[in-house]
Amino acid sequence: MKLGTLLAALLLIVPSLVAQDSDELMRGPDGNTTYHVNGISVRPLPGQPFHGRSTTEWTRTLEDGSVVTTHLFAMVARDSQGRIYREGRNFVPVNSEQEPKRFRFFIFDPVTHTRTLCLVASHSCEVTSYFASTSFKLMPVGPFDDGKRTLARESLGNDVMDGINVVGTRETVTINAGVVGNSQALSITREFWYSPELQVNLAVTRKDPREGTQVIRLHEITRSEPDPNMFKVPQGYVVHDVRNKPASPEN
Repeated sequence: MKLGTLLAALLLIVPSLVAQDSDELMRGPDGNTTYHVNGISVRPLPGQPFHGRSTTEWTRTLEDGSVVTTHLFAMVARDSQGRIYREGRNFVPVNSEQEPKRFRFFIFDPVTHTRTLCLVASHSCEVTSYFASTSFKLMPVGPFDDGKRTLARESLGNDVMDGINVVGTRETVTINAGVVGNSQALSITREFWYSPELQVNLAVTRKDPREGTQVIRLHEITRSEPDPNMFKVPQGYVVHDVRNKPASPEN
C-alpha cells in the first residue's frame, strides 16, 4: 500500500475512535444522596433551664461486611423562658481528628412563637412561625397502621447519668413483610434514658437494619441558665422574616 493511501486510511479510522471514546465518557447530571440524623428532642418547657453537649455516633455495616462509623457533637440549650438553641454540624469519621463543622443553628422561641434558622456560610437567618407542644403522650402498644406494624415496650429500670436520675425504656417496632418493600419482617428498636426532672431523653439508641445504629447522648449537662447571647442572632447576620410574606403568584 502506498504511503499516501495508508495515511488516508488512518485519518478515517482515528476520528471514529475518538468519537467512540467520547460517547462512552458522556453522561447526564446526577444528584447526591444526603442523610440527616435527628438529635435529642427538646420541648420548650419554661422553668427548666439546662445546656450541654449532644453527641451522635452512627455505625453502618455495608454489603461487603465493612463498617463505617461517623460522629458529631453539637451544643444544645434551653433557658428559663423555654427558648431552645441547637446546632447542626456535619458528621466526620470517628477515628479522625476533624472537628464537626457547624453549618447552621436554630433558635426556637415559644414566647414570640418564632423559629429562627441561621446558615453560617451565608450569614443569613430566616424567621418562621413556631408553635410547639409542651406535652407528649406515648403511643399505645400493639398493632397500628392498619395492622402493618406492631409496637412493643419494656422497662429497662432506673439509672443515673451525669448525676441526673433517668428511667429506661426499650421500644420495638415490627414491620410486616412487604410494607416498605422488605422481603421479610423488619424489627427496629429504640432505647431511651429519660430524665423526668428535665423532661428530656439524656440518651437514645436507635437500631434499624436499614440505617445502622445511632447512639445519641447528652454530656456535660449544666443546670444553670445558659448564656443569653445564644438566643440572639449574631451581629453581621441578615435576617429575613417570612412569617407574613405573601404567597407567590402561580404561573
